Amino acid sequence: MRFGLSLAYSGSLSFLKDITPVQWRTLVAAMLGWMLDAMDVMLYSFALVSIQKEFALSGTQSGLLTTAMLFSAALGGTLAGYLADRYGRTKVLMGSILTYSLFTAAIATATSFEQLLFWRALVGFGLGAEWSAGTVLVAESWPSQHRGKAIAITQSGWAIGYILASLLAAAILPTYGWRPLFALGVLPALLTLWIRRAVPEPAVWSPTASRVPLRTLFRPPLGRYVLVSIVMSSLILFAYWGLFTWVPAYLASPIEKGGAGLSVVRSTGWIIPMQLGALVGYLSFGFLADRFGRRPVFVSFLFGAAIVTYLYGNLAQSPGLLLALGPLVGFFGHGYYSAFGAILSELFPSGIRATAQGLCYNAGRVFSALAPASIGALADREGIGAALGMTAAFFALGGLLIFGLPETKGRELT
Repeated sequence: MRFGLSLAYSGSLSFLKDITPVQWRTLVAAMLGWMLDAMDVMLYSFALVSIQKEFALSGTQSGLLTTAMLFSAALGGTLAGYLADRYGRTKVLMGSILTYSLFTAAIATATSFEQLLFWRALVGFGLGAEWSAGTVLVAESWPSQHRGKAIAITQSGWAIGYILASLLAAAILPTYGWRPLFALGVLPALLTLWIRRAVPEPAVWSPTASRVPLRTLFRPPLGRYVLVSIVMSSLILFAYWGLFTWVPAYLASPIEKGGAGLSVVRSTGWIIPMQLGALVGYLSFGFLADRFGRRPVFVSFLFGAAIVTYLYGNLAQSPGLLLALGPLVGFFGHGYYSAFGAILSELFPSGIRATAQGLCYNAGRVFSALAPASIGALADREGIGAALGMTAAFFALGGLLIFGLPETKGRELT
């Protein structure tokens, strides 16, 4: 990690002088939206053990709650891309934040598994829509030579939101239970008041601009880009959601069930170093990708994720080893995410950019939606640690597919 940081940041902070206040406000809006999205979504992972006990849920049912969220995220993200091309990136960003905030708070009212499933699915619409609108907004607003850094900074908000969720869970769950935890999820809605005043649409987008027909996405060369991107995102997102949905439960589950045997409060001390590693991974990826190119950095991170994930799930036999591996799991298991927003935005023209980006990324979410329930079912049979280790193969296969796409470093958006 230190080597990556020294390469990534050496002489790179000079980019700060090139960025305008409007560009910074755009980045902050998208980053905060993504950060608070992560906080709301990941509250479920930390409350999972408590929810399982109250509703007597199996591992399969528990995973299904996230599976439903990911299915709806795929629908919400795809629709949001289309709407962002027609009505504006900023408007769709605000709508997404309102959606995931209000429905996260609604989870606190659930009295049955069916109600949990319903509210969790609605949260997913906001989750998918936020990424589709926010990443395109940033990609179109920042200079091409710094686009990887901008997307990386935006993406790093997920790690901060994950940490916020863990801190809130440690402070609230043991004393007050899981319902007040979800009630706090309504607070991100306030962010939309500032975005409405401070964040304009990017100059490259116009509601009166000529539109690229949707059928263009399925003709050469864009058709091949769409297919490769969908398969790549499917494999990688399956690995991600299969792993990180269950990490808090893995740490808090008894050793006899294949877990680490930590309490919810103690597991926070293992989660935070992991997410600090993720934060460094997000940022390092962006700086490295702007310097060395998207493809070599992407595949390096994905193979690193495959190795450390296997070790974390299968060979970590002590809390000390889990603590040592955690930052590496966070670094490699998250950092590559910064590539999606940059690469996809650079492959497609403006009139259809958000539509294409939303489709490619969120079609992958449809497949990844199977991951939480699949890993949960495997955990019921083989133990949760072994189930997590299985995700390593998906990371490795997804990394190889990047060679099916062109190198897009420095490409100007039109």
